[in-house]
Amino acid sequence: MEGMKTLIRTALTAAALATAAAACTSSAQAPVPGKLDLSKDVRLVAYSSCDDMLAGLRQKAAENVGPWGFGGGIQPFAAREMLQSDTAATGKAAPEHSTTNVHEAGVDEPDLVKTDGNRVFTVTNGTLRVIDTATKKVTAKLDLIEKKGRDGGYMGGADLLVSGDRALVVFRGAMPMYKSFAPQMTTSYILVDLAGEPKVIGTVRPQGEHVDARMVGSTVRIVTRSQPDIKFPQPKDQIGEEQLKKINQEVVRQAPADAWLPKIEITGADGTVKKDAVACERVSHPAEYTGTSLLTVHSLDLAQGLTSAGTDPISLAADGDTVYGTGQALYVASNPRWWWPIEPVMIDDAPTSSEQAPVDPTRPADPTPSPSKPVIPPEETELHRFDVSQAGAPRYVASGKVPGRLLNQYSLSEFEGNLRVATTLADQKTSSSSVYVLKADSLQKVGEAGGLGKGERIYSVRFIGPIGYVVTFRQVDPLYTLDLRDPAAPKVTGELKITGYSAYLHPAGDGRLIGVGQEASDKGRTLGTQLSLFDVSDPAAPRRLSQMFQKDTGSEAEWDPHAFLYWPKTGLTVIPVTGYQEGKSGAMVMKVDQNGVTQVGMVKHPKQQQKDYAYQPGIQRSMVIGDELWTFSYEGVQVNDMASLDSKSWIPLT
Repeated sequence: MEGMKTLIRTALTAAALATAAAACTSSAQAPVPGKLDLSKDVRLVAYSSCDDMLAGLRQKAAENVGPWGFGGGIQPFAAREMLQSDTAATGKAAPEHSTTNVHEAGVDEPDLVKTDGNRVFTVTNGTLRVIDTATKKVTAKLDLIEKKGRDGGYMGGADLLVSGDRALVVFRGAMPMYKSFAPQMTTSYILVDLAGEPKVIGTVRPQGEHVDARMVGSTVRIVTRSQPDIKFPQPKDQIGEEQLKKINQEVVRQAPADAWLPKIEITGADGTVKKDAVACERVSHPAEYTGTSLLTVHSLDLAQGLTSAGTDPISLAADGDTVYGTGQALYVASNPRWWWPIEPVMIDDAPTSSEQAPVDPTRPADPTPSPSKPVIPPEETELHRFDVSQAGAPRYVASGKVPGRLLNQYSLSEFEGNLRVATTLADQKTSSSSVYVLKADSLQKVGEAGGLGKGERIYSVRFIGPIGYVVTFRQVDPLYTLDLRDPAAPKVTGELKITGYSAYLHPAGDGRLIGVGQEASDKGRTLGTQLSLFDVSDPAAPRRLSQMFQKDTGSEAEWDPHAFLYWPKTGLTVIPVTGYQEGKSGAMVMKVDQNGVTQVGMVKHPKQQQKDYAYQPGIQRSMVIGDELWTFSYEGVQVNDMASLDSKSWIPLT
């Protein structure tokens, strides 16, 4: 059980904890959290010239550089049922089908698999495959990684966005294994023509890391982030951290503008390589910034392909790890760089008295800190809004901030000109959560509802129209309902306390809400995957109607909503589950109606033989195409009859 608990928790917090460990202080006493000042106007401040940009970036970066350089931010976590008919690409009517799950209708997100109903597209081990949904055959393959990069296998994520006969393949952090080597955290975007035999028609390699992307229509907005390309000296002699910091500050003050401006390498269909960089006049900054990170938003219309404008990039002197998009706006949010160690994930995770809050060496300390009690900045989330309503490059609109830390993109929601933001604010003694309402055009605070889940943290959030739902957890799961109809006076209207928690919430229509998470004992110890159906028709009295429980398992849908499938037409609901015991792994198939949840069965992929042992493939995604349920694992695709769950076809991918 402890192993399963760790499995579930690790996917959510590993990157953050790694950052915290790197930034940990050896001070005998824990830092004192500073007070959050929301009185300052955080807004767009444009640079007047390239010289102005360079001077500003040098000054800010020098203030924030540490003895070991700029440090690193928290990696994005990374994390859609829209009926659609696509006849343009194949010339034939597509069967009724789902897509993979997205936050906002009409705003697509990169994922492991895509479909237009007639074709399924997936990338495995660097190879793009096209599967015909009628014949269940792989009709085309395209190798996107050079053969020499496949020696011994391939490791690295690849996601897809598809519009008509064009696909954008997102490779991030790719690294061939064993016999070959490529730099970690490489990022590349490959544009593929899917008409006839697939072929590469362009590649974009930006400087920095992939954060996320959103597609509206055929236009993709890609967010990357980069640090200044500055090489800090490695002294041969042992010197103190303070002296090392002064050396690094001087290096920063001498760095050229080119060190900050993100580079972009574009390869055309004919192999011609064009190298470019974001121009200084396309770099903006908020009133407050560190100079240690730049966000870049690239624009690419898949229908047009790569034009002379390239990706038409704009940059912002800010950091970010969470992307949320609507049809009109793109938001990028930056969480604090450290992870406060009181994190109440499980009751047995409480810190001991010897544990200390990590200090980020890249952030400035209080001007008059106590030698025994170093002061760290308070937890706060920075928000940046871009207008993407027009073709071409987006327009940077505003920046703002709220206290606390976001869980994920579902903590953000724009509605009727306002942005709702749910965060958890923690110090060494306790924690609580709040929902803030900001004006979307200025990101200035309009209203606030606070005091949610004292001593707990947010595990899931969902905003549906003027109502908000927030789940916090430590030992029991309070599901809060919030009335957000008056932006200036949001208020909590109801609370439901049950054991366990929901890590993902999904609307099921007619006053119903589906929750996917973990059941737990009354002491807060997790017991296994649960799916709950809530009646939220009365916001003042939410109640759980039904629960499905799978002991000693975890589900990827808890931390990646793309893994969740709900088919409103029939109530079919599918989540992947993983367990250590034989027969516990697969895709759990349920039916959800207005009254409850019924388990239909379990879909499992054929066991795979690897040398001297066999293993059960872990299912990652599921889709409805016509009257069939398609499930996807790294090893292959299985097609089952949606009504009987009888297996109809197995399509190997490795």
